[in-house]
Amino acid sequence: MAAPPARADAAPSLTSPPAARDPPGRQAEKSETSCEDRSNAESLDRLLPPVGAGRSPRKRTTSQCKSEPPLLRTSKRTIYTAGRPPWYNEHGAQSKEAFAIGLGGGSASGKTTVARMIIEALDVPWVVLLSMDSFYKVLTEQQQEQATHNNFNFDHPDAFDFDLIISTLKKLKQGKSVKVPIYDFTTHSRKKDWKTLYGANVIIFEGIMAFADKTLLELLDMKIFVDTDSDIRLVRRLRRDISERGRDIEGVIKQYNKFVKPAFDQYIQPTMRLADIVVPRGSGNTVAIDLIVQHVHSQLEERELSVRAALASAHQCHPLPQTLSVLKSTPQVRGMHTIIRDKETSRDEFIFYSKRLMRLLIEHALSFLPFQDCVVQTPQGQDYTGKCYAGKQITGVSILRAGETMEPALRAVCKDVRIGTILIQTNQLTGEPELHYLRLPKDISDDHVILMDCTVSTGAAAMMAVRVLLDHDVPEDKIFLLSLLMAEMGVHSVAYAFPRVRIITTAVDKRVNDLFRIIPGIGNFGDRYFGTDAVPDGSDEEEPYTG
Repeated sequence: MAAPPARADAAPSLTSPPAARDPPGRQAEKSETSCEDRSNAESLDRLLPPVGAGRSPRKRTTSQCKSEPPLLRTSKRTIYTAGRPPWYNEHGAQSKEAFAIGLGGGSASGKTTVARMIIEALDVPWVVLLSMDSFYKVLTEQQQEQATHNNFNFDHPDAFDFDLIISTLKKLKQGKSVKVPIYDFTTHSRKKDWKTLYGANVIIFEGIMAFADKTLLELLDMKIFVDTDSDIRLVRRLRRDISERGRDIEGVIKQYNKFVKPAFDQYIQPTMRLADIVVPRGSGNTVAIDLIVQHVHSQLEERELSVRAALASAHQCHPLPQTLSVLKSTPQVRGMHTIIRDKETSRDEFIFYSKRLMRLLIEHALSFLPFQDCVVQTPQGQDYTGKCYAGKQITGVSILRAGETMEPALRAVCKDVRIGTILIQTNQLTGEPELHYLRLPKDISDDHVILMDCTVSTGAAAMMAVRVLLDHDVPEDKIFLLSLLMAEMGVHSVAYAFPRVRIITTAVDKRVNDLFRIIPGIGNFGDRYFGTDAVPDGSDEEEPYTG
């Protein structure tokens, strides 16, 4: 029998062996079978460690699964809990898998509270909190009837969709977006809507059966068991079920004694010995939380990567890629560039001539869309053989703040174009891009997407925006990156990572300086366009516009 885990008030061991990684993929949902109809041997086949038979399956009332907030504000920073990690290398891939923490423990033991305390103490920008309560299986009609009369066992391992949990966690660890079910505890069913989560620096997975599956256990880099006194758990459950679910005290106590407590003894408490650390007293044990945070920080330090430094040394002296198309440098185009590059140009003139260049750029970009022959009738009653767009839909996506300035020009030349927004902010300390906000039209997988950003220096923000579109199933060859001005480094970086993305610009400058400003460049486009103060030592890739 394995040695018991260290307790936080002793000398806890926080070592965690590297977990075996499987390729991502979602297994088909298993057919639903009543928990009561299965033998204990079958039911515990997936459970670690094996538990002796002899007790009948139990039932409990489910815990409320609250939606994860998009952010948490601490005294030090805003922590984004629906974001994407900045760990993308010069190949456009995530350099390291995210660090996954498993939080197990009984119902109402304080797992979610401990998770939020860890998130705040970690002070890292991207954290995802994934609740096991979102992954209850879809019930059959018979099981729905049992649940309505409190006769269905929600505390049995078979009540959870482990296949979906595992595939979801694998994708999150690899930095991919996932769709998580939204479970309705009133109707004991999944809602039609799903919530989208993106990968993060740290993933915290919490649930009563967090350690109850072999494959799931291998995905967890650190395992924590929240050990709270049973009386305290009962009091918390009484308060929650009465205040939040309108239940009476007798019903709550009956369910706890008949289903919840026996299920804890049979299925949950035995998994305590699998934990790397046990947290007695739950959220009240700040010593244990500090130790956990220290260990996670040491793991994250090994995974850090400066995206811009890697991009700066990549693809130097290479010829420009064939996917690049530069607007013909006519005297008119060169004259407008002269005006917007001049530091003495007034803001009004800068805006006027920038908009003229944008119109020419977008019209040039549209020539690369697929067209087909079509016949129309003129007002004189004669047929005219012309061309019409052969795709399904055109979607324009801005990388705020500067990218949104291209939207009016796109709307002017494209009928019924759909508009989306991807907010990328450059971390001034690390120089890495971070995804802060996302708003895309539904079902864009068949669209031609025009990705708009006014200046691209290293290409780090543009690469992240392309990754977001790929996560939404937009084919790479249907993505068009448009920019008024690009540096050769940015062109090479985007083209190397995404060789089928079409890159279209009005000019390409040779160099960037040590601050990643394009040389000779046009300065910070957003500051000149919106009349805001320049960010000291900032790059040409824009800060978010919140006006």
